[in-house]
Amino acid sequence: MKPFDSNKIKNVAVLGHAGCGKTTMVEAMLYEAGIVTRRGSVEEGNTVSDYHEIEKQRGNSIFSKLLHLQWKDNKINLIDTPGFDDFVGEVIASLRVADTAIMVLNAQNGVEVGTELIWEYTEEFQAPMMFAINQVEHEKSDFDRTLEQARQRFGDKVIAVQYPYNQGTGFNAIIDVLKMVMYKFPPQGGKPEKLPIPESEKAKADEMHNALIEAIAVNDEGLMELFFEKGTLDEEEMAKGMKHSMINHDIFPVFCCSAKADMGTGRILGFIHDIAPSALDVPPVQRQSGKTLQCNPDGPVCLFVFKTISEPHLGDMSFFKVYSGEVKTGMDLVNSVNENAERINQLFIMNGRNREQVNSLKAGDIGATVKLKNTATNSTLFEKGHPYHIVPIKFPAPRITVAVGIDNKADVEKLSHALHALHAEDPTLIVDHSKELGQILLSGQGELHLAVAKWKAENQYKIKFDFYEPKIPFRETIRKPVRSNYRHKKQSGGAGQFGEVHMLVEPYSDGMPAPEGMTVRSHEEVPLEWGGKLVFNNCIVGGAIDAKFMSAILKGIMEKMVDGPLTGSYVRDVRVSVYDGKMHPVDSNDMAFKIASTMAFKQAFQDASPQILEPIYDVEVLVAEDAMGDVMGDLQTRRAIIMGIEAEGHYQKVKARVPLMELYKYSSTLRSLSQGRAKHTQAFAEYAPAPADIQQQLIEKHQKEAQEAS
Repeated sequence: MKPFDSNKIKNVAVLGHAGCGKTTMVEAMLYEAGIVTRRGSVEEGNTVSDYHEIEKQRGNSIFSKLLHLQWKDNKINLIDTPGFDDFVGEVIASLRVADTAIMVLNAQNGVEVGTELIWEYTEEFQAPMMFAINQVEHEKSDFDRTLEQARQRFGDKVIAVQYPYNQGTGFNAIIDVLKMVMYKFPPQGGKPEKLPIPESEKAKADEMHNALIEAIAVNDEGLMELFFEKGTLDEEEMAKGMKHSMINHDIFPVFCCSAKADMGTGRILGFIHDIAPSALDVPPVQRQSGKTLQCNPDGPVCLFVFKTISEPHLGDMSFFKVYSGEVKTGMDLVNSVNENAERINQLFIMNGRNREQVNSLKAGDIGATVKLKNTATNSTLFEKGHPYHIVPIKFPAPRITVAVGIDNKADVEKLSHALHALHAEDPTLIVDHSKELGQILLSGQGELHLAVAKWKAENQYKIKFDFYEPKIPFRETIRKPVRSNYRHKKQSGGAGQFGEVHMLVEPYSDGMPAPEGMTVRSHEEVPLEWGGKLVFNNCIVGGAIDAKFMSAILKGIMEKMVDGPLTGSYVRDVRVSVYDGKMHPVDSNDMAFKIASTMAFKQAFQDASPQILEPIYDVEVLVAEDAMGDVMGDLQTRRAIIMGIEAEGHYQKVKARVPLMELYKYSSTLRSLSQGRAKHTQAFAEYAPAPADIQQQLIEKHQKEAQEAS
């Protein structure tokens, strides 16, 4: 394919709920443009876009795919995205580099859950939007109801450009109120015949045409004056106003089609060619410096990596958008993240798994390259001497975490490599080797998300593993002050060991007064890496213990704080004041005082009314109003404290604080309770005392596990 100028490149993300027909629409577009000579189908598993084996098995898109076609004198890059909310990372990355987005709606099902969830991200990115109401050939198609639902959900900016003349099983014609013509399709679909609008539809078409003109004119002062002057706008004026309104998020034009029958997709491509904005038209991208970078074909080279993959038939591949200049093969660029040099040895434009090698790509275009050594998703590559750092994509926090277990311990390194490779491809998959819990944790957006990651690891990296419920990172502290002492004495022939420590162990809180009746000679606050503090006071008077042994005493206390007596969890928020002790001129050493302090601290902790603290999370649930009762009832069973409820568009947002131990697989329960019309986010809030019955259960469980291990 020849190089295209920046103003002739259109980047379009295809969005929508699973099953709305996105992939079928993309396939029809490729066929219309002559990229494929035969249209594949999702049912037969032979579409250009859904080429992964797991996608063929499931009949749904799971990964975003980059495709391209030429329509007249434009190059149109299409990004086919998955419809399940579990794969929202793919949608977000695609929206980041798209200049326009098509939201595909199913004419028989109307506005579905996935549509509403994805819409939030389109609002965040302020992407120019258009709608395509698909499957109007279905016997249960209801275009008017679907259009009305879209207007209810997304506002009056949603306005029809087309409507089906005869929807349902006999569908073969579309009335276009922008061009004021009827398109009639042959039985096999494809290129339609242009006909006058039937007399029976003239009044409806005129009304919709005038509504479209008014919607366009109201957003442009110059067009508004023309409209008042002439009482109408011609097609060229409408096209100019439509583009302006789309860029400003003032109009969301609605089309209709039957992608399966290849009726109407060509007109959508024509609209993209004629009106949809190019990268030169949309607002500039934000840079880390706070400045912006306008798409500029004549500027220094700058490209942004929005996706990486590693597949057996493709190898390691980086997908990028060129934001400035013209990238050419053989170029050396600098990675803004690590300042490493990267050579662009090859450039490709993609159609699913198929790649076509090119020599250059201009600003605004999207392509791929291979074998970049130190470049990952969210990297900016720039021409030496012209440092740019584009603001990285912000991916959503995980909503589910599982522990990963493997039977063959010899394969742990292989497992770790596979999981980290999956994270490199999908930043919404988070891998954590938890030293505290002694588990490998894998976090993602939902059970389906994790199941696909497992499938890919087993099939691509040939490593088998299982998922388990993760342990909870409890904390332990105390509720009352206690004094304790311990003498460590050991004699075995030569030099012995001797150390005696007296300490006051107290619950710590900021601003508490100095220990009563003691003189603090030195004071040390130790921020703990697991949260909270250890405050250590040296209150020795008269040289009972030499100051040189204080560091050993502190070390002994710290070692015991990583293994609390109740559940073996980390200890936090404790103050220890060493106020007396004894030493021996020959036998006292660091080891003796370390052991003495460990035992004295353990004894004091057990007598100081120890308390288990559990992690509490801030949870926000966005839920349709008709599912509120079930969601609220379920939260109450999870020991949730409701912090507030507020309206957000057509949804209710429930804010609650919930113990982490009650949130395992919550995303799946929420999906079931709401029929998919809800989603949640969760973030750590604080540690709080566990209820007495929960604490007793945890202690008994820990004691049982300790006995079984001994």
